[in-house]
Amino acid sequence: MNQPIKPLNVFIKGLLLFSLFNLVIAAWQPRVGQFSLYNVIYPGRERLPFGENPKQSYNLSLFDLDARFASHVIAGTPKADNEFRVVIVGDSSVWGTLLKPDETLAGQLNADNLNACGKNVRAYNLGYPTISLTKDVMLLSYAKQYAPDLVIWMTTLDAFPLEKQTSTPLVAHNEEKIRELATNYQLRVEADDPNFVKKSFWEKTFIGDRRSWADLIRLQIYGVMWAATGIDQFYPDDYERAQTDFEADESFHDFTPPDLNEEGLALNALEVGFRVVGETPMLIVNEPMLISSGANSDIRYNFFYPRWAYDDYREIMTALSQRNDWTYVDLWDIVPANEFTNSAIHLTPAGEKLLAETLTPYILENCR
Repeated sequence: MNQPIKPLNVFIKGLLLFSLFNLVIAAWQPRVGQFSLYNVIYPGRERLPFGENPKQSYNLSLFDLDARFASHVIAGTPKADNEFRVVIVGDSSVWGTLLKPDETLAGQLNADNLNACGKNVRAYNLGYPTISLTKDVMLLSYAKQYAPDLVIWMTTLDAFPLEKQTSTPLVAHNEEKIRELATNYQLRVEADDPNFVKKSFWEKTFIGDRRSWADLIRLQIYGVMWAATGIDQFYPDDYERAQTDFEADESFHDFTPPDLNEEGLALNALEVGFRVVGETPMLIVNEPMLISSGANSDIRYNFFYPRWAYDDYREIMTALSQRNDWTYVDLWDIVPANEFTNSAIHLTPAGEKLLAETLTPYILENCR
């Protein structure tokens, strides 16, 4: 004779199973971000996920590096024998704020159908919209698995202050990866850095970490609209142009004129970047910036930089590159001021085109 089902027993068993599931998730920490619908059901994204208004951009920011890269086209593109693979890392200027994917530096290079050493050049946009050398090194270390033939590291002085290295959320939420870089490549990281987000055991459970799981699911859902529209950021009808008039202000972070204190700069992160890429050739590029001719432009080049700080930075970079035999390309002044959009580092499509054309000879010279 069948025993009647006791709802209370069912409830208790279900509760125990769910509790066990949470404990397993917390202890195991599975890399669920590696499982993605991108590059399987819909195409991979041309740039890493980033978005502050998901309903308009069909995109969002999340901290899981596995999920970010699994959604990117590079994860679903087996490297062909005739492919010369170029990865580009950097800040929002590389990612392409206000630009469509094919208008970015990577998009412009791909449109030119370049041939290097008898191979087809294919550039991948791995920029991300925060400014930090440490963030770039972390992305570089992840990108190594995709076997680049050349790395282009676009950077600027505002990525160098020590205070900015771990404050960007993408770095702050990936302490384990940063500590790994410190162990394997001698990246300088404070043992008690307060910027790192430390999760308790509870916060690692499915319930405690439900925001991360929800973001991962939402990223998959937004792939439907990405596949249908190719839109991955919000394009406003109008925006405020980059500032060209300034106060008579010589300040730059905590530095004081006339010279930058190198102890306050993350020069070690540059060295680590070269250790990370190993034998892979890398161009480090001082990216173009707006040079203002407005009020007090004799004191400040732009919103980011007083002239004294930026001029000293360029001298430091030249000397450092020569001392370490790095391939350094200084393109700070190649783009006219009218080819910047809402920031002193964000280019128009025409500005990106000029940048791509200027970089092309360096790419071709570094093929193997």
